[in-house]
Amino acid sequence: MAAGGLAGDDAAELERLRAEVASLRARLDTRPPPRRQRTGRHPIRGTIAATLVAIAAFCLVTSVVGLWAARTTLNTDRYVATVAPLPQDPAVSTAVAEYATTQLFEVVDVDARLRAVLPPQAGFVVGPLTGQLREQVDKIVTNVLRSDRFQPIWMELNRRVHQRVMAVLNGTSDVLTASSDRIQIDLLPLINQAIRAVSDQLPTMFGKTITLPDLSSGEIPANLRDRISEQLGVELPANFAQFTVYDSGQLYAAQQAVVAAKRYLALFVAATVLLVLAAFLISPRRRRTTLQLGLWLVVAAVTITAILRAVRREILEQVPGGVYRDGVDAAMTSVFGLLRDRGTQIIVIGVVLAVLAYLVGPGRFPRWLRAQLARAGRATGRGVRSGSAVLAARGPGWIAAHLDPVRIAGVVVAAILALILSSWTSLLVILILLAAYEVAVTVIGRREPEPLAAEPQPGT
Repeated sequence: MAAGGLAGDDAAELERLRAEVASLRARLDTRPPPRRQRTGRHPIRGTIAATLVAIAAFCLVTSVVGLWAARTTLNTDRYVATVAPLPQDPAVSTAVAEYATTQLFEVVDVDARLRAVLPPQAGFVVGPLTGQLREQVDKIVTNVLRSDRFQPIWMELNRRVHQRVMAVLNGTSDVLTASSDRIQIDLLPLINQAIRAVSDQLPTMFGKTITLPDLSSGEIPANLRDRISEQLGVELPANFAQFTVYDSGQLYAAQQAVVAAKRYLALFVAATVLLVLAAFLISPRRRRTTLQLGLWLVVAAVTITAILRAVRREILEQVPGGVYRDGVDAAMTSVFGLLRDRGTQIIVIGVVLAVLAYLVGPGRFPRWLRAQLARAGRATGRGVRSGSAVLAARGPGWIAAHLDPVRIAGVVVAAILALILSSWTSLLVILILLAAYEVAVTVIGRREPEPLAAEPQPGT
């Protein structure tokens, strides 16, 4: 063989390999593109699925609002439970007490009574005395409103209000009246309790002993207005203690809209479920549809929240500024608390869906993250196994050598948990776990180590 040349067989083999490589390259050039590169395979189905998901997300958030409205405003027990804590809110109690005090001073006419009992030369003190009396009465009314004795009255008053709210729409309610331009709540029970308290603490204000029924049991007599009028010695105006909650024809329309929504709410919820199912059935890429659903849930929740806040601002603008507006604002914040929680939950669910759908996808970052998580999981598993082996080999001996400190540490941890979790149930669980812990460390610490087998001696 010549120097630098190839034998005949080697040259033939090289030519064969070259021909095979050329054939493979030709086949590689003519193969169809990978499936993941064919982005326009189902453009119409993808567009329809994305549209259905967006509509379904808004329908879902709207359904949550509708369900909350139906269960809260049209269910007596839930309505009473929702408004029960309102008297304890400082802003609400301040607004209601201010209104009740104003009504009481108008009907009693404290200014005229002071001028009647004071000499003419002392007329300059009437204004300051009236102001001091008003502050004192307002404080008394506030204490009555926040007291536990008034809570049954508040519950019964709102129960009656809600039970007759449908009759309100027909104009047949005697506790709460509504027309096309206003809605009013009768606060006579509060006035009754306030007059009783004022009469006890300021007996000279009314010029005589006041005897009115105690309504702490929640029983409200039907002739309460006549009895208050008789004791005060004045004819009460027709709208006395009629607290106007809202003064606009929109409220009447909103009440009717809630009633109509209850009728069609079940169909709306069912349509939302069908829209979601249809979107996933039509979608050619369900992972992407899941990602879109999560994002649209966040967008829908934020949008509906912004709309509700705008409606709330519009309602508050109709209320006189000052303590009344602050009271209505605080009341709406309390009543809508559960709905805000539901909105937050929807946003969290949407974010979780979108993140999970993205992380299981084929992108570069998801693949890198999954690889890192898998590597970390394997390292953690190895560490746990090695740590468990060391603990199983040396743990009993260490516990036996430090048995008393280990026992004391368990008692200290249990005491700290008992201070943090102060309920009886948590205390019982802590005691059970402490007993199990003490028994376990005692058994482990007192277990005798197995004697090692004697090594054979050389020559034996």
